[in-house]
Amino acid sequence: MEAISRVFDLLKHNKENFNCEDVLATKVNGQWKKYSSKDFIQISEEVSRGLIKKGIGKDDKVAIMSENRPEWNFCDFGIMQIGATQVPMYPTLAEADIKFILMDAEVKIVFVSSEELYHKINKVKQEAGLQTQVYTFNKIDALPNWEEVVALGKENQDIDLEPYKQQISEDDLLTLIYTSGTTGTPKGVMLTHKNLISNILYSSKLYPDEVKRALSFLPLSHIFERMVVYMYFYLGVSVYYAESLDTIVANLAEVKPHCFTTVPRLLEKVYDRIVAKGQALTGVKKSLFFWALKLGHQYEMDGKNGFWYELQLKIARKLIFRKWREALGGEIIVIVSGGAALQERLARVFWGANIKVLEGYGLTETSPVIAVNGPRKGETMFGTVGKPLGNVEVKIAEDGEILCKGPSVMKGYYKRPDATAEAITDGGWFHTGDIGMLKNGFLAITDRKKEVFKTAGGKYVAPQVLENKFKESVYIEQIMVVGENKKFPSALVVPNFEKLLEWSSRNGISEQKPVELIKNKQVIDKIWSEVERLNAGFGKWEQVKKIALLPKEFTIDGGELTPKLSLKRKVILKNNEALVEKLYEEIDRLA
Repeated sequence: MEAISRVFDLLKHNKENFNCEDVLATKVNGQWKKYSSKDFIQISEEVSRGLIKKGIGKDDKVAIMSENRPEWNFCDFGIMQIGATQVPMYPTLAEADIKFILMDAEVKIVFVSSEELYHKINKVKQEAGLQTQVYTFNKIDALPNWEEVVALGKENQDIDLEPYKQQISEDDLLTLIYTSGTTGTPKGVMLTHKNLISNILYSSKLYPDEVKRALSFLPLSHIFERMVVYMYFYLGVSVYYAESLDTIVANLAEVKPHCFTTVPRLLEKVYDRIVAKGQALTGVKKSLFFWALKLGHQYEMDGKNGFWYELQLKIARKLIFRKWREALGGEIIVIVSGGAALQERLARVFWGANIKVLEGYGLTETSPVIAVNGPRKGETMFGTVGKPLGNVEVKIAEDGEILCKGPSVMKGYYKRPDATAEAITDGGWFHTGDIGMLKNGFLAITDRKKEVFKTAGGKYVAPQVLENKFKESVYIEQIMVVGENKKFPSALVVPNFEKLLEWSSRNGISEQKPVELIKNKQVIDKIWSEVERLNAGFGKWEQVKKIALLPKEFTIDGGELTPKLSLKRKVILKNNEALVEKLYEEIDRLA
């Protein structure tokens, strides 16, 4: 077998070793449309030839702004195998960010999914005086369609792509990914073929051989899902794209995947729904449900709880947890969680239910996986993000920052040698900006270096640790801890309004609208009692002393969440500046 050194080599590898009939699948008019390895190669080569005729050459930038769909992959491979650079763009990007990326990367062509995105790009393009060509994946009258590029490729079958492929080395730029820009101007992360291939080969070692079918719904615009999908091609795993986040449950039932990747936020929602169904049970069924749930929360690896526990767990899996697996399609083997910290209690209960949730960690700059837990004995430790990959070195700096080195570390930031020199120091050590520690070879993340703040009393507070604990309450949907240079930490809390309404009706509270509920004293006291209960395990200096309730969730569209559902702290703080100041007014006056 030929060595795989460039990402587009994966297609030849997939065809020769697996020849999948459904390497990619998507729902079209209620039916799953499947593409074989042969289809994938043919269409991506037609895209390549079409792009060549459009004047695209080595190192030119071509962007894709779309939800997950096979066209995304066809264009991605069509771009990379002629030596051009793919620039992924989130469909939710603000116009200012779109303008910056198009101009900074000098993007020549953009493939978009919808009419709405076409007009969004076109508006920015016209205002900035850009010549960027825009093509849609959806067929829309009077708008340029991506099939025009494919047709151009079909008309020019005489173009030999081999010389184009031969001029591409493993060190050539594969993709330019712009960070979300939560702390300022977006930076373009330069990732090479070698960066991704090294991460694919070593991440794939952790996937069980039985995994043959995956559901994909995290955005391909993010390096996490993109690398994983490349890895699926390498392993011969069929990729089925969910129709949307709203249809995941139905798609799980149809596809019956062996694996999928997710972010903790979605696992939290799944867990909360399951518990809500348990609450609705009565009598013996309800007692059995919560008996099983308690067992799940006590789960320890490799039978450490002893024979009696394992016997009870076996019964719980048969009576209760079997239904959890059925809700996920019935054939799930592993779920990989990344993008943010996973609550330890969730990891335990899912493993207890015989659903292996593997928490991992990485950044766009590291292609992305630095460390990840594994499905086999000795490969997982709760409360950690697993052991570093076999080709990644990790060390902890004196200030607690996680540093890493290896072939998956980026080439640098595009046109930003200053930022590159700051991020990658002598010896090739990349500074992650995260605080952590190593426990028996497993990496544990304690917080973001930039998010740890100091109170007026000089004490350091790690907000993520607190937030993760508070989200254990079924009444707390989202929470952000604040308090930099203040006398104590406080928190902005978005209640779980569904749960809160149930509680309110039981307690004779008439208010129904969130904006009214959060003003009710009984409601405020209820949420505060939850915070106070969960505060107990923390030091006095880091305990939350005051809360403010918010009437609506933080969202991507609202600008408060990144595409991987992490909090944009500066945005949230700015949007709620007056509310935060009010939390400290009374204490400041007394002082």
